[in-house]
Parts: sequence; C-alpha cells; structure tokens
Amino acid sequence: MKNRLLHLIALAIFVVPVMAISLPSGGMAQEKQDSEEETYRLLRLFGDVFERVRADYVEELTDEELIEAAIGGMLSSLDPHSSFMNKKNYKDMQVQTRGKFGGLGIEVTMENGLVKVVSPIDDTPAHRAGIESGDLVTHLDNEPVLGLTLQQAVEKMRGKVGTDIKLTVRREGVDDFDVTITRAIVNIRSVRSRMEGNVGYLRITSFSAQATDGARKAIAGFYEEVGDQLQGVILDLRNNPGGLLDQAVSISDIFMERGEIVSTRSRRPEETSRYNARSGDLIKGLPLVVLINGGSASASEIVAGALQDHSRAILLGTKSFGKGSVQTIIPLSQQGAMRLTTSRYYTPSGRSIQAVGIEPDIIVELAKIESISLSRTTRESDLRGALDNGNDNDAKEENKPKPVKPDENKARDYQLDRALDLIRGVAMFSGKVALGQ
Repeated sequence: MKNRLLHLIALAIFVVPVMAISLPSGGMAQEKQDSEEETYRLLRLFGDVFERVRADYVEELTDEELIEAAIGGMLSSLDPHSSFMNKKNYKDMQVQTRGKFGGLGIEVTMENGLVKVVSPIDDTPAHRAGIESGDLVTHLDNEPVLGLTLQQAVEKMRGKVGTDIKLTVRREGVDDFDVTITRAIVNIRSVRSRMEGNVGYLRITSFSAQATDGARKAIAGFYEEVGDQLQGVILDLRNNPGGLLDQAVSISDIFMERGEIVSTRSRRPEETSRYNARSGDLIKGLPLVVLINGGSASASEIVAGALQDHSRAILLGTKSFGKGSVQTIIPLSQQGAMRLTTSRYYTPSGRSIQAVGIEPDIIVELAKIESISLSRTTRESDLRGALDNGNDNDAKEENKPKPVKPDENKARDYQLDRALDLIRGVAMFSGKVALGQ
C-alpha cells in the first residue's frame, strides 16, 4: 500500500509537467523518456528503503520522523547551509530573524562534521563565556557532534532558558577544553554607537530587521553631538555573521551615492538580480573605515565588498569568512520549510565572495598586546625563572590573559585604534574629503 502511495505521489509530481509541455520529437523525446524512467526507478528505490526501515529498524519510528530525516539528509548533503526545518524550527527561525530568541548566541556552520562558530553575538551567553570565531565544537554535553546534521546540533544547543549546556571546544593552538554556558533569551541589539572624539563609531552586530533604522539613528546622533566637526565614521562589522539581504543593501546605500551594491546569480542566467544604491550619502562623503575579520560573513561581506569596490571605504582588519551563497526559505505546505542555497553573491566588480572572502585594504591582526595595558612596565613576575609568591592559584589568576571584547576597552582594541588613527590622519592631511572622489 505504501509503495502504491509513493507511486501515485510520483505520478502527481511528474505527469503535470509532461502534460503542460508539448512533447519533443525524435531523439529528444527518447532522452526525456529515459530520464523519467530513471527518476521513477530511483523513487521506487526510496520507497523500498523506506518500507524496510519502517518494518525492520530496531526501534519503531513514525512515518513523519522517517520522511523528515530523509528530506534533511538530502538537503544537508548539498552544502553546509541547506537544511530542513520542521514547524517548530521554522517558527524559531522567524523569531530569530526579528531579533529575539532563546539559546546561546552563536552563529554556526558545519566543517568536517563539527560545528564551527562563525561568530558569537555580542552580549550573549556564548560571547560572555569567551567563545570565539573559528572555534570548533566537538561535543555537546559529552556527546559527540560528529554524525549530527547542523540542524540537529542547533536543536541540542537550544533549550529551556536557565539551563546549562557543556560545549567541548577545539581552538587552534590550545588543547580541547570544556565551556559550560547557561541558555538565555537572546535579545539582539544589532546596532551600537558612540563618539570617539570627533569620529563616529558604528557597530552592527547582525543584519536583523532593525539594523538600517538603528544605523540611521546612530548617524543622526553623531551630527547632533558634534555637528560639522564630524571627521568620519568607523563601521565595525567584526564578528557580524550576516542576516537579511535587504538590510545589507540598505546599510550599503547609507554610504553610497550611486552604483551597484551586489548581484545574485543562480544557475539560470535570467534569474540574475542586481541591487543598486540610491542617491544620498548620509555622512556626505566623509572618510569611512570598515573593520572586518574572520567572523564577518555573508551580509557583512556584501557591505564590505560594495564599499571597497566603489572606493567608498578603506577596509581594515583581517580576511572575512567567505560565505557568499544565498539561502532562500521555502515554506512547505504548513509542514515547516526548507532553507535552500539558490544563488551566489557577487560584488560590484564581479568578485564571488564564496569560499574566498574579502581581503582588507590594510591588514591589521588582533594584536596579542591587547591584553596588556600600554603603560604596563616589566615586573619581577615577567622574568624567566622568577620565584612565585607561594600562592600559585592567585599568581596564575593574576597573570592569566583576560578575554578581550571588541567594544569594551578602547585601549585594548588595537584594530579600532588603527582605524581611528587612519581617519584622523586623512582628516588632518586633506580636510574632510570624501574617499574615492
């Protein structure tokens, strides 16, 4: 009965297109027929496997569980970003896009079967616990990640607010270590801003639905505070994992007068889409520096690439993540949705971001000196072979490097300091000139 049902479903899928298109003649008709017969054969193979698992697997599973697993396996085999979302996951994703959700606060992907952190989100449990861009999660509550799909791993990391989860983290240069994180409601404040003297500092942590409005208000605040004395703006996209395409386009448009921002290209040439800037640079051509690093992905790379290609900004930091693919959310008849990679991003000059990333104009590493005050002098404890004070725990704790967060300590943010030097230097040398003009 089940095989007959699958066969009827296959007929419903394939007969309609054949009736809608006039049949070709000769060899083309034969080739089409052979292709359809091969498709039917593979569907019968799927039906056979489905029935055997349903009947003989060691534990009883529902038809829904089996079908969802089959769909999930098909999509996850395509690339790290295509996936199936059941009704609950789809609802969670919609909440997350609006900027408030429960969990740890990390954007993740899969790499060699492990969960890879694209970036932690500012002021979230993962960020406060010291999780860094590039970390690999090997175990969740002592259970190996290897063998899980990305969606399954994400579901395990989510949970009731206030509960703990232990992550085993693999980080380059150190032994694997455990981090216990308490789940919480994650409220994404996507835009932060402040004045650094006469330079506006604008940090965008994610391209959620509120990003553009927040950026516009921040820029208006710069002018309210210093007026015509504004020397320029630093746009901080470090550890920004991306978000909505329309927000990336509108953020880019804030700083551009004209020109293409990004294009998306699928496997069908006629489906190429181009997004262009409208007239109106909100900072009136003032110097603009964009900070990026390995945690800057997707929408962040769209913004950085557009501003770089149009010589509208100087990019400073380290190479970005390299996620240049577009995922389309396709609802599935009230049974959830699938996230399907449908196209690639290209910068205005035609560069593909995918697996390449954006190279900054000025490479500035996150210097190790950040964890030490610039005014700190050499002490007895720094000398090789120095005796300890008899209280090993306190001494080790005192000398242990503290994690540095990009926004917190200006003196310790080496990349930000270099960006400020750059803008102030341009302003001093040439006045308030527009880059690229």
